[in-house]
Amino acid sequence: MHCSIGQSLERIGEWWTPLIMRDLHLGLHRFDDIAENLGISRNLLTRRLDALVTDGIVERRAYQERPPRHEYHLTEAGRDLVPVLMALMAWGDKWATPEGGPPVRLVHRECGAEFTPQVCCSGCGRPVSTADVQALPGPGAAYGPGTKVLARRSGIAPGQDHDPSPSGREIGHSHSG
Repeated sequence: MHCSIGQSLERIGEWWTPLIMRDLHLGLHRFDDIAENLGISRNLLTRRLDALVTDGIVERRAYQERPPRHEYHLTEAGRDLVPVLMALMAWGDKWATPEGGPPVRLVHRECGAEFTPQVCCSGCGRPVSTADVQALPGPGAAYGPGTKVLARRSGIAPGQDHDPSPSGREIGHSHSG
């Protein structure tokens, strides 16, 4: 899939993976603790952790030699996914809240405020919504699965390279409401 979302989901889109990453972020680093907390089979957890290590999202750290035992920690790539998980949690708190209300509250360590994650513009810092965003072809824009219709709409033909200059063509439309 020639799409950043598709490539991301290839690595973290399996149902258990975000939950494993959540547990690692919350400080559960040992295999047995993660397995117990999630109620996941040991075989499945082994496969998911192996895939996360292979993809560079999690790293294994030995903490015992005999028998060999490892802890699992998020890499820089894994830590960069935590805000995505927080945004997913915020959506769940709003639209799919478990009975009794949200199970976790987030507090910003720097200021001490409880907060709800938002996506903000990296240029001005203001929150953005779907109505505020225009999508333009990027340097990797191509005519392929996942981007074929957008490429066609922007005039990129099969096999054609995209000119990523600021004068590039718009591939999406901003919608209000």
